[in-house]
Amino acid sequence: MASSPRTKNTERRMPLIEHLLELRRRLVRAVLGVVVGGVAGWFLADLVLAALRHPLLGRPNSRINFTGITSAFDVKFEIAIVLGIVLSSPVWLYQVFAFITPAFTRQEKKYVFGFFFTAVPLFFIGCAAGWLLVPHIVALMTGFAGTQDATLIDAKTYLDFVLRLVLVIGVAFVLPVFLVLLNFIGILRGSAILKGWRLAVLATVVFTALATPSADVISMMLLAAPLIALYFGSVGVALLHDRRVDRRAQAAVTAAL
Repeated sequence: MASSPRTKNTERRMPLIEHLLELRRRLVRAVLGVVVGGVAGWFLADLVLAALRHPLLGRPNSRINFTGITSAFDVKFEIAIVLGIVLSSPVWLYQVFAFITPAFTRQEKKYVFGFFFTAVPLFFIGCAAGWLLVPHIVALMTGFAGTQDATLIDAKTYLDFVLRLVLVIGVAFVLPVFLVLLNFIGILRGSAILKGWRLAVLATVVFTALATPSADVISMMLLAAPLIALYFGSVGVALLHDRRVDRRAQAAVTAAL
């Protein structure tokens, strides 16, 4: 008996060209989301720049310095782009999950929305955590200059440091969600994720040490603690999912005997 087209297509396999076309569509939508967010970010850039100046207000010997004619424009443009990435994160995160979704079975697709609605808040929480660290880092680093000295901070260097810190920490908070996603797809077992816990903890500590000043141990630990907790939380979810999958597989084998 010939199998029906529907039966043949249950695995939803796509030719390589269709995968590439789908990837292009998702990338275009993600870029458009960032562009729209960047337009909104342009009008919010002055507020962000004022907030970046705030940690320096109590330090009369510290100033943001624009070293070129176009420096102020370049800084405002970069702020707009980064704000576009942050504001449009629900759009491009959804595109990532939507591209991976075909790898799920019909029953598992209902979890995609759970992944998506978990990743977006975690990204914003991570960005907020990075932003809250900025004043402490600035106060610590500029505190090494004597009262008779002036700390002239290059605007672009300062902005690159702050925005890189905010975005990297935001992405770091989302990574555990992708570990769970890889587990649900079947690429990683929960036991495999757990086996690498020493390396994950070491990588987290090294990352937080690089993201925060080495002398500011409290900020480093405050940043490392939630990242480690999120990692072990993803391990727990993956192990529970593996147990459920193994139980179903065992039941299917028993029913077939």
